[in-house]
Amino acid sequence: MSMPYLTPAIRLRSTPFSRRVIAAGAKAYTVYNHMLLASFFRSVEEDYAHLKRAVQVWDVSCERQVEIIGPDALRLVQLTTPRDLSRMADDQCCYIPMVDENGHMLNDPIAIKLADNRYWISLADTDMLYYFKGLASGFGLNAKAFEPDVSPLAIQGPKADQLVARVFGQEVVDTKFFRYKTINFQGQKMIIARSGWSHQGGFELYLDGSEYGEPLWDQLFEAGEDLDVRAGGPNLIERIEAGLLSYGNDITIDTTPFEAGLGNYCNLDTATDCLGHEALLTQQDPSRQIRSISIDGPSISAITKYWPLKDRERHVAGHISSAAWSPDFETNVAIGMVHETHWTPGTELTVETENGERTATVRDSFWI
Repeated sequence: MSMPYLTPAIRLRSTPFSRRVIAAGAKAYTVYNHMLLASFFRSVEEDYAHLKRAVQVWDVSCERQVEIIGPDALRLVQLTTPRDLSRMADDQCCYIPMVDENGHMLNDPIAIKLADNRYWISLADTDMLYYFKGLASGFGLNAKAFEPDVSPLAIQGPKADQLVARVFGQEVVDTKFFRYKTINFQGQKMIIARSGWSHQGGFELYLDGSEYGEPLWDQLFEAGEDLDVRAGGPNLIERIEAGLLSYGNDITIDTTPFEAGLGNYCNLDTATDCLGHEALLTQQDPSRQIRSISIDGPSISAITKYWPLKDRERHVAGHISSAAWSPDFETNVAIGMVHETHWTPGTELTVETENGERTATVRDSFWI
């Protein structure tokens, strides 16, 4: 079944790189934070193979930033997460589960500390700006929350270090994981972090000022021509192989951090200001949890709703939330939520896919 076209509108926002992404031949998009995010350029499979062998530039401007600034900035951010951020360094990025008062996931962003009283929250796909503004007002905090003109551009793949060294210098390449350096591009200061939503390694540059978008894109492609640099985007197959969770797919407001396997990011002994702290104390032993799952048979179709998992007695044992055929591992790779009675590695279940019933096997780890 073919999908209808998206109608352009002001509220479907363009990015500083949109014209370059179109010129590069984007063939499909998804909508993320009211913006278009390219899904693939040649095909999901061909982009996947290229990502693993070369270098790609991704327009991920849709990872919108919420800037928190003011004397109570840290307290405002800490209200939303059970991860203790009190010892963050000024050049550090932290992955944080963001929860409500019930301990349920609202987002899983990256928190970036710019200064003691200034943070960026780099969002997954939910409108968190209004949540921060409401908390600041409701708690009477001396902190402002707003969206800056900042648009991330990711440089991912095994040749990302070579490309970044050519454009920004070896000092940036030497940056540790989840740390950032400040660079100067055409007189404008920006930060670039060693991070990204792939397992191939790379960087995320936080474009500070939309007018610099196309010149930056062009310089990266000129410098990386012999590295076979291409436009790309977060790849469905590779992210499932790596176990990179997608908010809105694998994680929703019905998921707790412990069900998502994010217990290591919950510092309940120290992050006691988190709104969901009391609820989270009771949720540390979940009865279901996200697991990697292989699905037998030929390539399956795209998943647009949860696929039920059932045991031999036809009892519901969980669901599949993400799935794709992996050319490298020659199986359908999947992410699913599995009940504790069935999450032992090697357990065989039945999954009801769009292509009929298939055998699904719970694994002990993800593929890469």
